[in-house]
Amino acid sequence: MSRRPWISGARDRLRAAPRYAVDAALAALVLFAVSLPWIFPEHGGDRLSWQGWLLGAATAVPLVWRRRAPFATAWAVSAATPAMAVLHAPPPHVMYGGFVALYTLAVLGRPWQRRLMLAGWLCGVAVTMTHKQEPQPYEYAFQLLSVAAAYGFGILARVQRAYTAELEDRARRLERERAADAERARAQERARIARDMHDILAHAVSLMVVQAEAGPVVVRSDPARAEAAFDAIAASGRDAMTQLRRILGVLKEQPGAAVFPQPGLAALPELVRRVGASAGLRTELRTTGTPRPLPPDTEIAAFRVAQEALTNTVKHAYASRAEVELGWTEEMLTLTVTDDGRGPAGTPGGHGLIGVRERAAACGGTAEAGRAPGGGFRVVVRLPLSADRQAAVG
Repeated sequence: MSRRPWISGARDRLRAAPRYAVDAALAALVLFAVSLPWIFPEHGGDRLSWQGWLLGAATAVPLVWRRRAPFATAWAVSAATPAMAVLHAPPPHVMYGGFVALYTLAVLGRPWQRRLMLAGWLCGVAVTMTHKQEPQPYEYAFQLLSVAAAYGFGILARVQRAYTAELEDRARRLERERAADAERARAQERARIARDMHDILAHAVSLMVVQAEAGPVVVRSDPARAEAAFDAIAASGRDAMTQLRRILGVLKEQPGAAVFPQPGLAALPELVRRVGASAGLRTELRTTGTPRPLPPDTEIAAFRVAQEALTNTVKHAYASRAEVELGWTEEMLTLTVTDDGRGPAGTPGGHGLIGVRERAAACGGTAEAGRAPGGGFRVVVRLPLSADRQAAVG
């Protein structure tokens, strides 16, 4: 266990070192190895000549460029190694430079280069051994197996590098995908918060404007009604502040802070009543079918859609009556808000109605807004229940 960090650290430092420095050191090591017969001649064997030493150096020096030009390096080493045997230099007992060159070509070379060089070395070893004085049978097997082993280790290193590169590329792709997913999630959350704040502020400010305009008119003739108008302004402001604090509390994510749930369909009757009382509208909430459980975000979306539609009625419709209808089926909740006013001025494409469509689409539903058949303005939103929602969103 204690050796692994040391080996891993040494390997990392070796990989971080300059390539030419590493290859030059490797070439010097090979040159020292091929010079050993010169330094320590064998008794009774062929003495290494100076021509043989130069040819041995020719098998080591090209290794400096082994990674920049692996095929050319392999050719240079392949030419110098059998030349020692032909000239009776004599040939080395171990072909150090050849093994390094063949390993490098197996790692970095093209397929045809690798195969050509492997076949050439196998044939060259067999021919070279015939020029050696009194070669032993085991020497043939040793040299041939050594060549095959060097090539095999190179192929294994090549496969490992390709596998590592694929893993690193996959990790980079996953990281980019995670970053993109996180950015999309942040964008969706910002859009949701913007819609919530728009709905809260637009609704509260609209009611406050209506009451503020009515207050001065009745302040002398009907003080009680004027007082009720000012109370409605204060209540709308307090309600808006409460809901905004909820949203900001979620954004801050303070540990230990209380997180209040956003309003759902249970708060819809109070919303309809408050809008009618504050804006002087005759409001009505009707329910058809059997209510069913909704996902939390779908329930919030239904409440916000009704709130936005009633806000538009107060701001733009000049209506005297507004009706909210919840139509339940086994697959769908249909929310319809109808008034007898004229609807928003111009094309129905303001930010409020865009938010209505976005909320419906986020829940896998649809939204329509336009003139009602019998006059007035109508907003219809269809929100699927959980099973259909998965199919719609997926």
